[in-house]
Amino acid sequence: MSRPDSLSAWLDFIQAQHPHAIELGLERVRAVAAALGLERPARQVITVGGTNGKGSTVAFIEAIARAGGWKVGAYTSPHLLRYNERVRIDGVDAHDAALVAGLAAVEAARGDTPLTYFEYGTLAALWLFQRAGLDLAILEVGLGGRLDAVNLVDPDVAVITTVDIDHTDWLGPDRQTIGREKAGIARAWKPLVLGEVAAPSSVLAHAYAIGAGVIQLGNDFFHDSIEDQHGRWRWREVGTELVLPAPALDAPAQRANAATAVAALRALPEELPQSAFATGIANARLPGRLQRFQRGGVEIRVDVAHNPQAARELAAFLDRQPRPTHAVFAALADKDVTGVVQALAGRIVRWSLAGLEPGAPRGQDAATLAAALAGTEAAQGARFETVAEALAAALAQAAAGERVLVFGSFHTAAQALAVLDSAR
Repeated sequence: MSRPDSLSAWLDFIQAQHPHAIELGLERVRAVAAALGLERPARQVITVGGTNGKGSTVAFIEAIARAGGWKVGAYTSPHLLRYNERVRIDGVDAHDAALVAGLAAVEAARGDTPLTYFEYGTLAALWLFQRAGLDLAILEVGLGGRLDAVNLVDPDVAVITTVDIDHTDWLGPDRQTIGREKAGIARAWKPLVLGEVAAPSSVLAHAYAIGAGVIQLGNDFFHDSIEDQHGRWRWREVGTELVLPAPALDAPAQRANAATAVAALRALPEELPQSAFATGIANARLPGRLQRFQRGGVEIRVDVAHNPQAARELAAFLDRQPRPTHAVFAALADKDVTGVVQALAGRIVRWSLAGLEPGAPRGQDAATLAAALAGTEAAQGARFETVAEALAAALAQAAAGERVLVFGSFHTAAQALAVLDSAR
């Protein structure tokens, strides 16, 4: 058959090349990487794993490193609106032609080796990075860590942002088991930065077993508030203190994510100028993380939160900035939707449930979602076929000074952003 001739055609093609959407394991990607001649994607590499906070931590690392004059590549997933968002070089999303060239190179090299959609994309990103002359490549883990395709690359610094319950079918039923999988991105005698105070003991045990140097929030580095009107804060480790601006990204967890990014960059062999840390934290942006819009006096917040830990962060944000909040919620069928809704208990004045069919794999309609939420305050919420319809209804009901929160998955956020961005 003839090769695809556009990025959209390539994405359709690679989606159809493996019988399963997810197939963890490194043997196949290692074989194709060798055929591609892939070596190091950059002079330095940071790999970022974790349950929540990965994308934000990548954004902070990227912005700080670029503020310090480094040429940076970032590979992230999933995307919100365009596949191109997954591969950034010097802060610019990869162009269609570059991604097509990368995917074509992977296809030519793979022979009879089957690859998943994510594996194709990972290898294409590494191929592009290797040709870009990067000072730093930041690789975000797609799922888990130990068997994820990005673990093909040996990082100079590994980061685990948080460990909580998600993707249990693949990673295990509890934090200890999930932590063990995520710790697989650590390397012997290399730094492992942990972005939460109470990391599972399985993560620490694996790090000690292989000789990785653990750098943990609350033990080896700290972040403290500074009581001033500008919201500045202090990053500390033994012998070093940085006074930094409030992150532009909202949510209480973003300061911990920024602190983790600082620790990761300071663990690299090459140093950045101190001024880069403040500049990067002030400049870092990432769509779909409590992203703010305003319509007719109503504040709209769009967030990708899709598990109970992320919902607890949303609850902390709502508690810090209280106002009547209407929720638009749509989630994938394999998520702990009851845990998500319970984390927000008592903070939502009106729920609207939306379907994610047919646009999302593992999507479900609003009636199915409501049935899964039986016994919660959200179960009796109004039901809508699409996120766009639910958002329009919530905005019609909300009064000036109130808030509409749209959340539940990357697909939910993407559908809301498509509406809100088009109306700007």
